[in-house]
Amino acid sequence: MTTFLTIIVLIFILVAIWQMVKIFDLAQAKSENSQVATDKDNTINAYLMMGFLAFIYIITIVCFVKWGDLPLMSNSASEHGPKIDNLMIISMVLIFFVQTVTQFLLHYFAYKYKGEKGKKALFFADNNKLEFIWTIIPVIVLAGLIIYGLNTWINIMGVDESEDPLIVELYAQQFNWKARYGGEDNTLGKANVRLIDIDRANILGLDEGDPNAQDDIITTELHLPVGRPVLFKMRSQDVLHSAYMPHFRAQMNCVPGMITQFGFTPTVTTAEMRQTPDMLDKVANINKIRVEKSKDLIANGEEALTPYEFDYLLLCNKICGKSHYNMQMKIVVETQEEYDAWIKEQKTFKASMTTEIEVETPTEVTTPEVAEIVTE
Repeated sequence: MTTFLTIIVLIFILVAIWQMVKIFDLAQAKSENSQVATDKDNTINAYLMMGFLAFIYIITIVCFVKWGDLPLMSNSASEHGPKIDNLMIISMVLIFFVQTVTQFLLHYFAYKYKGEKGKKALFFADNNKLEFIWTIIPVIVLAGLIIYGLNTWINIMGVDESEDPLIVELYAQQFNWKARYGGEDNTLGKANVRLIDIDRANILGLDEGDPNAQDDIITTELHLPVGRPVLFKMRSQDVLHSAYMPHFRAQMNCVPGMITQFGFTPTVTTAEMRQTPDMLDKVANINKIRVEKSKDLIANGEEALTPYEFDYLLLCNKICGKSHYNMQMKIVVETQEEYDAWIKEQKTFKASMTTEIEVETPTEVTTPEVAEIVTE
């Protein structure tokens, strides 16, 4: 019955709107209703164009004042980070300049050359000079950006093996990351997804017969020594992922069936980054928001949000499934001494396999019958 009454009410509302439209049309019947724009119409539209241009510039200035600090352009934590930031700044300045000039010309010409009775537009079939100018300028600018960008990319990707970089594998799977260190020899053992054996704790498919794999260390947290080059080898177990470390200006796809790589040198420890003015402001702002939200949660009988503390993160930058948003791993950049102390606490692949086997193998003889068999 409620649904029927709702439908009836909607029908009456539509009928009322229809009748109001008819009344409005009748009221306008005697007024001039030409489809041809008059000088007054053109003048109004011309001023509206200039008004919209002013609105664009005002809103742009407001955005720059309120959100224009660009924090991600000032907190790079890798050796090549400033090069990436510089390339981004140059690109943004050029885009802003071109957008400002072209929008002004577009709106100003619409205002200056508005339609007026008796005025005729001058028609040009072509103008080789103008076409040359607006073709050659973008070619020169884009060629400069591309050459500069390629040069920056080549310098970043050229990892110098003579610097003895730390070799780390980043292993992606839905929806988490694993890090594998090469151990004391800094050499990763062979691995293949076909060798994965969860029952034997071989979660990354390491070749148990490869001597280089015995001292490999698998972790769920990525630790990096500051000031030392790091070369990442990346694999994916299932679908296309992307290893994205924003503060290090590093990103590389993790492709099933192949190994990709990316290298950089961390320059700022986690502790140092936490004490930068920008990061202190950011953390304070986030915790202020969390305090406000916690009040509502507590009022509803739920637990309050824990205070936020900054950490570097490894994220997935490819939409890899329903839990893609939560695919991340904590990165800790620390001194060489702190890194050495942490790595010594980690269990090697050989040790983890031995532990797993020991758990599965009986260690005591509980009956005389079994004891006799073992003795014989």
